[in-house]
This record gives sequence, structure tokens and C-alpha cells, in this order.
Amino acid sequence: MLSKKLKAYLDSRNIKYITITHSPAYTATEVARSAHVPGSLLAKTVIILIDGALAMAVLPSNRRLKLEDLHDLTATDDVKIAHEHEFKRRFPDCEPGAMPPFGNLYDMSTYVSPDLAAEAEIAFNAGSHTELIRMSWSDYERLVRPQVARFTT
Repeated sequence: MLSKKLKAYLDSRNIKYITITHSPAYTATEVARSAHVPGSLLAKTVIILIDGALAMAVLPSNRRLKLEDLHDLTATDDVKIAHEHEFKRRFPDCEPGAMPPFGNLYDMSTYVSPDLAAEAEIAFNAGSHTELIRMSWSDYERLVRPQVARFTT
């Protein structure tokens, strides 16, 4: 089921998007394959801790997070991948691991790879392991206002 918070947010702003239903998938590679979405277009959301504050690192599903680059970007050595127990309560309308890349809805900074920003569209988990949302990059950028920076390999 779609995140109610995300759906209400997009609908209240008259954003055009499509919902893609797919068989249950839990890794970014499985989701891309199941939903027939290129890995370069499918965003995965990694929850990180920067100086103890939760944030989102959003990158193409076919890339890996490079924490050293986030250290440089944020000018701190205290950057690490968060454990599920550290952020689970922040996403009450989402299945674990299926958080949409809308940090603004969950009181988090959002960092996005320029590889995603180079695409015309973005697709992402929408709160469940069986549904994606696909929408224009320009609408996503306007709504979320992420910091676009290189932090992937």
C-alpha cells in the first residue's frame, strides 16, 4: 500500500505520477527487475546518520553509497548508515526498507546523486515492497529540494 502521507502530499499539489504494482521485492535490484524499471532510474533510499541526525541518501539502484564522500560533503567524520531500529518510528506508514525519498515529509535532509538528477524521471519505493511511484524529476526536485551531490561508486 502506498504511503498515505506521500499520496496525500502529491495529490494535494496536483503532481502527475504513475503507480507501478509489482511482485514483492526487497532489494533494489529485485525491485528494478520486477517493476521493469532501469536501475539508473530507480532510486533507493538509504537512511544515514550525520552527527546523530537522520538524513536520506538517495541514489540509483545500480550504484553504491560512498560514505567517504558524504564525510567530505557534510564536513564531518560522523556519518554512518543508520540501523532500522534508529529510524523505523519515523516512517509509521511505510514498510521497513521501502521509504520514499521525501526527506521533507519525514523531517530529514535529503541528498541525491547527480546521476538521478540527470534523468527526466525518477521511480522509487512508495512505502511498500509491492508499489513504486514514477514521476518527473523536475516535480520531485521542486517538492523535495534535495542537495544534489556526488557520493556513489
